[in-house]
Amino acid sequence: MLDYNQPIDRARPEAPQQRPQAGFNVLELVNLLWRRKIAIAVAALLGATLAVTVGKSLTPRYTATAQLYVDPRELQLVDRELTPRAQDVSGMSMVVESQARLITSNSVLLQVIQQADLDKDPEFGGGADGKGVMSSLLGLIGLQPHAPSATEKKEVQLAALEALNRHITIRKTEKSFIVDIEVWSTDPAKAAMLANTLTSAYLAESRNSQASAARRATNDLSGRLKELRERLRSAETVLATYKAQNNFVGTQDALISDQQLSASNQRLSAARAATMDAQARLDQIEASRRTTADAGANSEALQSPTIANLRAQYADARKKYAEQAGELGPRHPALRQTEKQVEDLKHTINEEIDRFAQSAKNDLTRARDFEASLSRALEAQKRQSVQLSQAAVRLRELEREADTSRDVYQSFLKRSRETEEQETLNTSAARIIGEATVPQRRSFPPAMSLFAMIGFIFGAIAASSWFVAAELLLAGAFAPAPARPNRTPLPQAPRTPEPSRAPETARPQSVSRAPEVAEALPELAAPPLQPSMVEKPLIEKPLIARLQEADVIHTLGAILASGGGIDLTRLGWPTLRPGFPLTTLLNAWRDMRATAARRAGGKTMPVIALVGASETTGRSVTALNFALAAARDGARVLMIDADHQAHPLSNKVSRPGKSEPSKVGWLSIGSKAAREIKTLNGISVLPAAERDAGKATDAIRKAIGQARSAGGYDLVILDGPAAPLTAASRKLLDDADALVAVLPTSLDINDGLEEILSTLGRAERKLVGVVLDELTPMAQARQRGRQYA
Repeated sequence: MLDYNQPIDRARPEAPQQRPQAGFNVLELVNLLWRRKIAIAVAALLGATLAVTVGKSLTPRYTATAQLYVDPRELQLVDRELTPRAQDVSGMSMVVESQARLITSNSVLLQVIQQADLDKDPEFGGGADGKGVMSSLLGLIGLQPHAPSATEKKEVQLAALEALNRHITIRKTEKSFIVDIEVWSTDPAKAAMLANTLTSAYLAESRNSQASAARRATNDLSGRLKELRERLRSAETVLATYKAQNNFVGTQDALISDQQLSASNQRLSAARAATMDAQARLDQIEASRRTTADAGANSEALQSPTIANLRAQYADARKKYAEQAGELGPRHPALRQTEKQVEDLKHTINEEIDRFAQSAKNDLTRARDFEASLSRALEAQKRQSVQLSQAAVRLRELEREADTSRDVYQSFLKRSRETEEQETLNTSAARIIGEATVPQRRSFPPAMSLFAMIGFIFGAIAASSWFVAAELLLAGAFAPAPARPNRTPLPQAPRTPEPSRAPETARPQSVSRAPEVAEALPELAAPPLQPSMVEKPLIEKPLIARLQEADVIHTLGAILASGGGIDLTRLGWPTLRPGFPLTTLLNAWRDMRATAARRAGGKTMPVIALVGASETTGRSVTALNFALAAARDGARVLMIDADHQAHPLSNKVSRPGKSEPSKVGWLSIGSKAAREIKTLNGISVLPAAERDAGKATDAIRKAIGQARSAGGYDLVILDGPAAPLTAASRKLLDDADALVAVLPTSLDINDGLEEILSTLGRAERKLVGVVLDELTPMAQARQRGRQYA
């Protein structure tokens, strides 16, 4: 059995052949460093002191950061813009990068230099202090300092421009429209001032560039208006002359010749009908005369009072003759006189009927003559119409030329007026989302603790390297210790008995520990708590926003009719002022929508319900402005009237007698009258249905599900339900992702909020914001001020 403690036998023949090996092993290196530990510690402390001294000698830099939101989708203030807008993602990214590059352009930086007087700041290459002292000394001896020339001023500005460019860093956040503007300076207040000045100068330059482009377009269009006006006047003059030469006279709808031709044709048809009628009358009279029947049995004879009188006398004479014939003889004078009277009356009736026949012949002749004259006039008018039709070819050509000139002139005139008004509009959607604040910590150099740590580490490493190198150079190499065995690995045969016992002892331990491991595994394998599992308060503090008179404008819906569809800003309600994207109200509403989207849990279309404590018109006005604010930020909004009692929004949007055309969508809540209405503001309105609250609520929930599956909207805003809540209304609030309470300031705010919270019940956890409605009359406002006082 080998004894590892036995000394090495130096008389062995292999010993003279062994040579000392150069280098260190780990133990020797550790022993060497341990022996020199005091010197290494002193060197490390000296390195830390030197690093701190160097850090203290460096000029500190303070970096201020301002955040800018550069939205390539500019505001749609007019129907047509001067420059096209980027639509695809790559185009939008290029626009944002271009705007980020514009921030550090010379035009913007020169404005910053002028506003902040950086050409007089020594940090940016100026010499304000030296020049001030020199000016004071020259003033003491009565000499005026030499005024700098234009070239010197230009050189100072260029030096300040180059220095300011080195102090600015622009960072664009990946996959977003957020641009971080970092400006560093030796003065923290100056760094914040420069960052804010730079963002203001960029926004001003953006507005000026838009106004300049609109001004150039207006000048170009105005220069063409005179030429287009002369062209239009010439075309209309030629058209009027040609009409006068070719007798094209008429109303706006048709020519007089065409109207006369149509009238003559109608008169000819009437004359032919009259001729046929006269012929029929004459034929009837002649037929009655040729027959043995009574000649007076026709319509004209029956309608004549003369014939009716004669026929009555004839009937009386016949009756008298019949009576006398029975009493008197055939030769009696009275009988003969009566017979002669009957014959005379009969002859008179026949003569009267002959006059009717002659009158019918005269009427027929006159009708034929009138028909013939109308026919001749109609033929003449037809020939004239053919001649006018041939001349109308040139007329239509001249009319087309005049219409084209008129359309071009009107288009240029309208566009000129639009660009002239666009000079004063700011369509840029870029805004400051985070102003630069005075930095509390310097950005360079780092903290002295880091300098001390780095100096300490480098000092220790330098000292250790020095001692190791000196030991190698002076001593050559370390030999092995005398009592130590050879460095070659020894055979492990003598230790074989120990592993043979290991399984015997290890197996019971493993068997005995198995239950403990099995019991410990579930606890060890348990995942850590997710952020969502951390205990949160039951009710988060809601955001508060104030809807004031300064935030809205008042319009008259009956006067300001849009004419091209329903405009929600022209319903007669106070709506948000256009062109103010940085108000406190809009920022608070953005935070409410962001909170609602976060609570929606990844839903593509969160649902926000606006509830109120008292009257419903104020709540509906707030809901409408809430939707307009979301649409202004680019969201596709679906607004649903969930007030089944008053539904003021539905009455405004679909009021009876409204003549404005509207675009009706596919979404509905079960009736044709309650279909989705597309408005001009990018908001779709779903009116309330005329049915009971339970069925209407189920229809609204079904419509929300259909809209969410179709994916056509980004946000759903519910106007209501109204208080007090029913069981169906509570179901609707359970489906909503967030709630916003509307409190009129004309009433007690605390009582109103307590009423809403008590009404909501368990749904109060979804309350993300409170809107204080201050759109009240001045009398109520003064009374409220006395109450607060």
